[in-house]
Amino acid sequence: MTRRGWAYFVAVGILWGLPYLLIRISVREISPPLLVLIRTGGASLVLVPLAASRSALLPALRHWRAILLFTLAELAVPWVFLFGAERRLPSSLTGLLVAAVPLVAAVVAWLTGSDHVDLRRTIGLVVGLAGVGVLVGFSVAGAQLLSVLSILAVVVGYAFGPWIVDHKLHGVPPIGVIAWSMVLCGAGYAPWALLELPKTPLATSVVESAAALTVVCTIVAFLLFFALIKEVGAMRATLVTYLNPAVAVVLGVLVLGEPFGPATGAGFVLILGGCLLASRPPRSPRSRSAGRDPGSPGDGGDPGMADVTPQPTGAAPGAVAVP
Repeated sequence: MTRRGWAYFVAVGILWGLPYLLIRISVREISPPLLVLIRTGGASLVLVPLAASRSALLPALRHWRAILLFTLAELAVPWVFLFGAERRLPSSLTGLLVAAVPLVAAVVAWLTGSDHVDLRRTIGLVVGLAGVGVLVGFSVAGAQLLSVLSILAVVVGYAFGPWIVDHKLHGVPPIGVIAWSMVLCGAGYAPWALLELPKTPLATSVVESAAALTVVCTIVAFLLFFALIKEVGAMRATLVTYLNPAVAVVLGVLVLGEPFGPATGAGFVLILGGCLLASRPPRSPRSRSAGRDPGSPGDGGDPGMADVTPQPTGAAPGAVAVP
């Protein structure tokens, strides 16, 4: 990976680990539907003109049914549940639970026939689920169980989003898909959100967090992610999934003073280790003989920017969850 590739990788990992902290602060005074509207509306103001300048809106619009389905799975449902859950759950714990997306994505790929689950992936699923069990069993109070179930809905949505891209939106301009998704999600939440406008002035920290969530963690992060895919290939870009939860945990502990006990540490190791095993694709005979990763530059296996949420070898387990 080039220096530029590493720079993009680290930047995206940080920018998609940061939202959990910003969401936790924002939902203190902003309702989840309103925060969804702020984030999607603000992003639309930049991404729609950008997509139009690249002639990506009309080609994407031809696939409006698939885009609507993708919007529901990747943005509309997960974001409102995620924002609501963070009113009760620590941001670090939320980030770790969402890190289980590749586990569910592996199951989705297996159930839909998109990929097979071999012994290594089975072990990864068991290990990862054990990590989730450790977190829930030792780090979650009884009153927080409903929020944990909300995170389950988030994880399932994030797991299905890449499957929709792979089967329904393959080859569609990614910036067009994302732009339309932001518009559709914002329009859908606008009536609900406008009924929950704050009745008192917002704290400065809340305003700054909501603004950063929109500009830095949505607009800038998406553009950097597309650049990362172009630089290193889709397969390697998905590895950013394993950096996000680490950033979320560190920020939660250092900035918000959230606890980090043995159970959190054990869950962290088990979930990420399980995801790594469950989402790692089998190496093709060609890549084994060449000694290279199937997605490495120069071997013809780089999918480039064909998909919005890239997956190794076209399967959902390589999904990148957008917090």
